Amino acid sequence: MTLTDANGNASDTERRRLGADLDVEICIVGAGLAGLTIALETARAGYNVVVLEARTIGWGASGHQLGTVMPGYDLPIDDLLGRVGLAATSELWKLSQAGGDYIRRIAADPALPALAVTDGTLEVSTVDVGDRLIARMQLLNDDFGIDAEGWQLERVRDVLRTRRYFHAVHYPRGFQLDGRAYLMRLAALARQAGVRIFEDTPVIGLDASGIRKRIVTPSAKLRAAQVVLAGNVHLGTAVPRLAATLLPVWRHAAITAPLGEKLHQVIGFKGSVVDSDGIDHFRVVDGDRLMWVSPETTWDAPAKRFAGPIRRRIRSIFPALGTVAIEATWGGAVGQTVHQMPQIGQLRKGLWIASGFSRQGLNTSAMAGQLVARGIDINDDQWRLFSPFELVWAGGPTGRVAGQVIGLWTRGRAAAAGAFARYREGAKVREVKRAEKREAANREIARRVRLSKQSERRDDQSV
Repeated sequence: MTLTDANGNASDTERRRLGADLDVEICIVGAGLAGLTIALETARAGYNVVVLEARTIGWGASGHQLGTVMPGYDLPIDDLLGRVGLAATSELWKLSQAGGDYIRRIAADPALPALAVTDGTLEVSTVDVGDRLIARMQLLNDDFGIDAEGWQLERVRDVLRTRRYFHAVHYPRGFQLDGRAYLMRLAALARQAGVRIFEDTPVIGLDASGIRKRIVTPSAKLRAAQVVLAGNVHLGTAVPRLAATLLPVWRHAAITAPLGEKLHQVIGFKGSVVDSDGIDHFRVVDGDRLMWVSPETTWDAPAKRFAGPIRRRIRSIFPALGTVAIEATWGGAVGQTVHQMPQIGQLRKGLWIASGFSRQGLNTSAMAGQLVARGIDINDDQWRLFSPFELVWAGGPTGRVAGQVIGLWTRGRAAAAGAFARYREGAKVREVKRAEKREAANREIARRVRLSKQSERRDDQSV
């Protein structure tokens, strides 16, 4: 395995598997974004920290993301308001933005190589929602203190040459970076802070009772005062009841061959674009390539199977690009909760959870890492803001079937709503043109009547 160190250089460090019993202060299960953030912050606070990873660093969803950092959650803001009220929703959104600020600080270290950071993220609407957009801007700016601005249809279509999108919310403080490089930087910084990361070390047993928790792996045992479960949907063997609260959702991504100047003529926005239905997510990379995430599925499949669907999706939204060539595909599973909010907090004394990040992986995992680390270090209880979103069984295999059906229904509904919105837009354009024709015809009739009267007056004068 080849890693990168904190300076972004390749490292030939081989996987290190746990081979001897250990007694530590903190054991973190899962070397993804959340687990590594918690490890880094607690190690910096002076704790003896070990991370156990069943496969390799970032093997799951953490190593297979587009690197988009923007505030918010999977749960729509209106639903969040209805669930916890204005004050709590405001605090939750501020925490989400703080997670993004944390990533920016890690990425912007002047002593380290840049991580290809570009600013600005755009959430586009597939239907005409001008009035709702104004209301949301007032909420985000005035009540939440979130830096956001509304884009009207003309501005959206000036940078995205498609009739699929209408209005948009632009987050100037949102950004994107090389997500894989950021993950590896977290791992390298954690190691520098004294964290021991053991790969190929699955947790097959956990006894969380007592002051010292007992963790069992195939090759050794550990005891720890604090255990953090950050393994997402891959915790099934160790904590099956917890894993059962997460619906595994696979999202596959593709990157196109270079598209040249044609790409810039069609897509003029340099940041990430996410549609309001949670279906499409894309951005320009490497100057003239397009990186695109496919609609989600609750069943795993080889990533190469999604090259065709993604290619067709790109063509349907941006016809001017034609049929693009796909050079690479990849995918990973994320954990989606029933309530669409992450699972963050203390399950019992000394046992913590940080999972269920779904589509908002980067900034939400960074936020979770800080909350859990502060909870362990200084007994900060801000994580209790997530207490209303309890652990809910995701339905097992039946839940996966239901999730797939709901996903298909949601995409179908979004497609129908988008098509109807475009039809109404076209109807308005046609009505305007008909009105212009009627007005032109009326003007022509008036002109002819005027000329006829003038002719009659001349005839009368001649007589």
